[in-house]
Amino acid sequence: MKYLLPSAVLILMVSVGMSLKFREILANWRRHTWVSWTRLLFATFLVPPLIALGIAQLLPLDLATTAGLFLIAVAPGAPLLTRNTAKRGFDMQMAASYQVWSALMIPIMIPLLVALAGKLYQRDIWIPPLTLMTIIGKQQFLPLLAGMALMHFAPVLCTRAQSALNIFANLFLTVVLIALLWKTGSALKETSPWLLVAVPALAVGCIAGSRLLLANDTPGAQTLVICNVNRHAGLALLLSGQYLRTNNNGAVPSVAYYALAAPLIMGLYAKFARRQ
Repeated sequence: MKYLLPSAVLILMVSVGMSLKFREILANWRRHTWVSWTRLLFATFLVPPLIALGIAQLLPLDLATTAGLFLIAVAPGAPLLTRNTAKRGFDMQMAASYQVWSALMIPIMIPLLVALAGKLYQRDIWIPPLTLMTIIGKQQFLPLLAGMALMHFAPVLCTRAQSALNIFANLFLTVVLIALLWKTGSALKETSPWLLVAVPALAVGCIAGSRLLLANDTPGAQTLVICNVNRHAGLALLLSGQYLRTNNNGAVPSVAYYALAAPLIMGLYAKFARRQ
């Protein structure tokens, strides 16, 4: 199980890389002003963890469950369903640009946010930025570059394999997450049923916060809203196991439930956005 989740993420990132166009990524970044970048920073890295902490105050969640909910809130940019944004009428290149940008910001924002949250619970937690840079490099940037290289040198083969690879990777990731829940065993039985309220509340909060902050003049606002729901389960699980002094199994249900619920909520929002 230790290697299955990173493997699923790696396959997804290679699939995403096959669809990336470097010039369009840069073009999307240039379209943003400093105001829209600031709004995006707040919507991506500050609003979700604040919502997670607020939910933990309102609902009777234990510390491990709260930790899992907080970590999924501070870890954006999951590859799950990124390519499917195009099928739902959203801008896939904008989604990919957002994913690359959020990955670049992770080594800066996550250490600060986790350290501040730790102080609230009288804990000293520091995640070295260099460690995060290494993780992001291995799990996201190298597979992305590999996918782009494959598309450059074997475009016909990649075009044919792209859709099947994406479907396989998403199914593989879903099966791994379900297996993780099954493996937690007793910890899953002890999980508060309020988690089933907390998880969709966090996802809906990500949508609401993004819609409020990302005004109509923000390039690709609707695409960025739906992407902001897509938090990075693999990174959240890795950090919970290495840096939190809580029962790791206790944090797994929060992360896994969110990763399974996110595609459903993204699909519902996509239907709503199309009607709008």
